[in-house]
Amino acid sequence: MIDMAERAGFEVLEAHDASHAVALLETRTDVRLVLTDIDMPGAMDGMNLAAAVRKRWPPIEIIIITAGPAPAQSEMPERAVFMTKPLNYERVIETMQRMTAIQDAKKLDLDSGQREDE
Repeated sequence: MIDMAERAGFEVLEAHDASHAVALLETRTDVRLVLTDIDMPGAMDGMNLAAAVRKRWPPIEIIIITAGPAPAQSEMPERAVFMTKPLNYERVIETMQRMTAIQDAKKLDLDSGQREDE
């Protein structure tokens, strides 16, 4: 998965657990998307990580994956995408590209709106 994402043009940061992911997010301002597995080692699972990301870093897009049952829609953070293992890696990359393209479009809209106001 990491190799495919890098070949698609994404810079990949890998975290060994949710606490490490949060620590990375606290030091990086360029993270645009988090892909997390529900089943993660450590005290915080992927659903709790996704909820923390949505609360602390609302613009970051989130993809949640698992080999287990899908979480209830009410448990999913707003705008998060859920995928079941085994993953179709092309679909994952396409979803990542779509999610970051939406961010780019929103940023472009904001930037052009700021220029008009000046």
